[in-house]
Amino acid sequence: MNIILLGAPGAGKGTQATKIADKYGMPHISTGDIFRANIKNQTEIGLLAKSYIDKGQLVPDAVTCKIVENRLAEDDCKQKGYLLDGFPRTIAQAEELDKFAKIDAVVNINIDFSLLMNRLCGRRVCKDCGESFHVSTLNGATTCSRCGGELYQRKDDNPETVQSRLDVYTEQTAPLIDYYTKKGIILNFVGTDDPPQVLFGEIAAELDKLVK
Repeated sequence: MNIILLGAPGAGKGTQATKIADKYGMPHISTGDIFRANIKNQTEIGLLAKSYIDKGQLVPDAVTCKIVENRLAEDDCKQKGYLLDGFPRTIAQAEELDKFAKIDAVVNINIDFSLLMNRLCGRRVCKDCGESFHVSTLNGATTCSRCGGELYQRKDDNPETVQSRLDVYTEQTAPLIDYYTKKGIILNFVGTDDPPQVLFGEIAAELDKLVK
């Protein structure tokens, strides 16, 4: 089962991605993680991506898509499928993805943008496993309850940057909802401030139908 996870910044994609990957035994593939791994290992395409990043430029779609294609060709993606998080971000990337991957379902988390500002500015992320928490649930804790890693606040989790990210999402990524709706593979869910396991229960109920 090959899945794409869609949703605005702060919609809870990271938390749901972890739960989905754990339940179905599939790799959670984040484009950010792939870039960092390729750059760290100094692969040919990683060095190419770094040349753009070092200049403060966006990595071209062709390079991004090739990095994703290489990752999906690895053995762990051939067993129980994979979960793509952070890719595709645009229609152009989605069209390119269609050339080398068959996507079974697109999990789309819709959420009222008014909820996102408080959620993102209060977010704390684990440096080790990437799990996200909100300060309102931590009771002063500074370490991850999942792996014990140190929690930190991302530099871009401030009102100005959050609004900018939401604007970019609306312009570039939201059109993917229509793209995958037309393909008949999108699963829509409503994100709320309920505990993450409530939303996950709804998502799992739909994905279980595909597994069967």
